[in-house]
Amino acid sequence: MPAMPANRPRGNKPHSSKQSTSKLPRTPAAFVALIESYIWNVVLSMWNPKVAKRWSRLLLVLEVCLCATIIKRVNYTEIDWQAYMQEVEGFLNGTLDYSKLEGGTGPLVYPAGFVYIFSGLYYLTDHGKDVVSAQAIFAGIYIAMLALVFRLYIKTRHIAPYVLVIMSLTSFRIHSLFVLRLFNDCVAMLLFYGSANLFVGNRWLTGCLLFSSAVSVKMSVLLFAPGLLFLLLQQGYRTTVLGLAICAGWQVLLATPFLIVNPIAYLERSFDLGRVFLYEWTVNWRFVSEKFFLDRSFHVALFGLHLVLLVALCWRCWLPLRRAVRTTDAVGVNAKLMVLFTSNFVGIACSRSMHYQFYVWYFHTLHFLLWTMPMRFVTRALLLGMIEFAFAFSYPSTNFSSGVLFLSHVFIVASILRNGPSRSPSVALNAP
Repeated sequence: MPAMPANRPRGNKPHSSKQSTSKLPRTPAAFVALIESYIWNVVLSMWNPKVAKRWSRLLLVLEVCLCATIIKRVNYTEIDWQAYMQEVEGFLNGTLDYSKLEGGTGPLVYPAGFVYIFSGLYYLTDHGKDVVSAQAIFAGIYIAMLALVFRLYIKTRHIAPYVLVIMSLTSFRIHSLFVLRLFNDCVAMLLFYGSANLFVGNRWLTGCLLFSSAVSVKMSVLLFAPGLLFLLLQQGYRTTVLGLAICAGWQVLLATPFLIVNPIAYLERSFDLGRVFLYEWTVNWRFVSEKFFLDRSFHVALFGLHLVLLVALCWRCWLPLRRAVRTTDAVGVNAKLMVLFTSNFVGIACSRSMHYQFYVWYFHTLHFLLWTMPMRFVTRALLLGMIEFAFAFSYPSTNFSSGVLFLSHVFIVASILRNGPSRSPSVALNAP
């Protein structure tokens, strides 16, 4: 009789191949049911803020593919790129007098940071001639900026993944501004969102340095400045003074070569608060006459309205958050973003003119604002659609499109002021 195997437990049988595959669907119907269950779980996860980070990674991969497809299949449109290259070419040839730096669209009207960054792009793109390389670089700028925006939204802990999907994949105009138009606004907003990530982590001084760098590319970033000042004041006197000193000192340091040669020309060109915009390019005020649009009284009235709204915003929305903005938890992140984003939004609502490329100034903040306020999904989608219509589907702008944009801005500003502390970010964290 053959010997029994040593130490073999009684009743145990070796696993068979049939047993190892017993959990797999045995019929086509069961297999279909398994797939349906998986898809349903994926769909449900889009409403779960806890998995927003996973979705953000997938979206970034999809965005890389989408940008590559746009560059390959959609024709590039020349607007300002060659003018940028002509402006920095004068600097690279040794001209430091801002009154003598100009391009095909007119004089250079951007601060020194723009000159340095686009000088680098000048060399990276064969003196601006290699447009495809420039498009690839701006696609990288877009992906980097989107990653920074995603990081902010994930830290809020109340923005669901489906909001990130809406924000990243639904705007034709935003993709166009980056990879088909190559506007400097895109670079400025990349730097701003980098600074915002530092602010929510209470890294105020480094954040101020990056914020000032964004301002040095385009002055429009200053619309966030009132909110930033409020946030700095809540951190104490020392942080406020040092932060403001860094912002101002970095501007002076970057501009030193130009200030030495012709300080008046530099200040008048790069920080021209009285600049007159062309009526033909306005997106937000087309429904008024050109004479009224160019009237200085109209500009003064808008500036006064801006100041009034900032005071109302501070009293109604920011002051209730003054304790929250000192923390780095989710409540603090929401509070800081609320202050920064509302500061920028009221400035845009009171802007003397909005051009198509200015859309990037606030597009990625809209979703936070709308999903923090108590609104139905239909209302949020309608407001986003109205704004997208004005910027992406109406060219040139019309009385109707600018009227739609104006009404959407008024509704959002009114909602922000009406809800105020009753729906502060700390409450929004517990909202459905």
